[in-house]
Amino acid sequence: MWKLPTPVFGYVLVVDALAVVAILATAGLVPISGQAMLWCGLILAGEIVHLEAAQRIERIRELAADGRPHMHLQSIWIFAGLLLLPPPLATVVIVVSYAHSWVRVYKRRGVVHRKVFSGATVILACTAAGVVLTVGTGGHVAPYIPYLDGFGGMTALLVSGIVYFGLNYVLVILAIVMSNPGKPPRQAFGNPSDVLIVLAAVGVGCGIALVMTVRPWLLPVLMVTPVALHIGLLLPQFQAAARTDSKTSLLAPEFWVQLARNELARAAELSSTAGVLMIDIDHFKAIDDGNGHLAGDEVLRAIAAVVQNSVRGGDYVGRFGGDEFVVLLPGTTTTEIVAVADRIRAAIARIEVKVPVVRPGKPEVITGLTASIGAAVYPETATDYTILLQAADDAVFAAKEAGRDQVVLADTRSELARPEIPDVL
Repeated sequence: MWKLPTPVFGYVLVVDALAVVAILATAGLVPISGQAMLWCGLILAGEIVHLEAAQRIERIRELAADGRPHMHLQSIWIFAGLLLLPPPLATVVIVVSYAHSWVRVYKRRGVVHRKVFSGATVILACTAAGVVLTVGTGGHVAPYIPYLDGFGGMTALLVSGIVYFGLNYVLVILAIVMSNPGKPPRQAFGNPSDVLIVLAAVGVGCGIALVMTVRPWLLPVLMVTPVALHIGLLLPQFQAAARTDSKTSLLAPEFWVQLARNELARAAELSSTAGVLMIDIDHFKAIDDGNGHLAGDEVLRAIAAVVQNSVRGGDYVGRFGGDEFVVLLPGTTTTEIVAVADRIRAAIARIEVKVPVVRPGKPEVITGLTASIGAAVYPETATDYTILLQAADDAVFAAKEAGRDQVVLADTRSELARPEIPDVL
């Protein structure tokens, strides 16, 4: 923590201090009853069982979320505590939840101040949400569940959930942006689908709080819901990660091939067309060797971005390996695919890439990038995936032999595209 930049260090201390103030200010608002203690014990037991059941998934997610907000389903128990417990016991749930998470998930990384800061943001978010619930229930304090009735109660509950998520999210985003000034601010917002995790957590937390007030013996049965929800929501994220090239954020080669084969099969069923572009960066090895691998990686990311922005929304862009990219364009014609390829080639020529570490005698900005692009169209060029892709690859070599920085359409009359059928004796 002491190594943080001064603005970030100050921001973290202010948030932590505000959380302490919130704890002290709300400590005496509600007397702690035996019923509240029982509810607190049940919530803590549920939180512990839940995290233990999902801790392997959570460890992978939290490590992968470095530099982005980490949305976790422990908010189920925290929000249930907000609805049922006096502020001091709700704080106990938050502290135990984050301490348990640090010990079982995050301890090896040794960044205690991050967990403390995250817990502080949740305490502030719960305090703000509690104010909304108090106003929405006509001045009542925890437990709020008995007073959340009708349209007004539903509105108060929805607004409190939005405040809980929104304040916590904004506080964390600010810390991430301040800690990573060299990265695009958009990256700090994380994956939009992650928002579903917190929204689902808030909804399930409401259900658990309600069940605990009327039928607490059903809690063990409800434990299946958060664990199943955890796995159900997080597995698609792992699948997406397996389908994405980590360096360029394009489709991974294996997944692109799968999509291409499926799309060609669909084109055959519908008597439609599909185009394939193979894009090879000219003289990339010289860029990589001369400016360093970090600069080469930046070039790949820049090219991936312009290729993605140069195609249609329904086209599939993938990294095929090294400095090669592939694009599948469903329903395209020969004229259209050449136009798209020319647009990509022109966009690559306009790229300017700032070199992360400048070597002596080398420029700070890489410009003048070019690409050789091969194009092939189903079914004109070939009807088989392998032959179609090979035809596009051969067209790339033809483009390079012709001087590079150009688009070549595969010859539909080539022996490769239309393999010779042997005579039957």
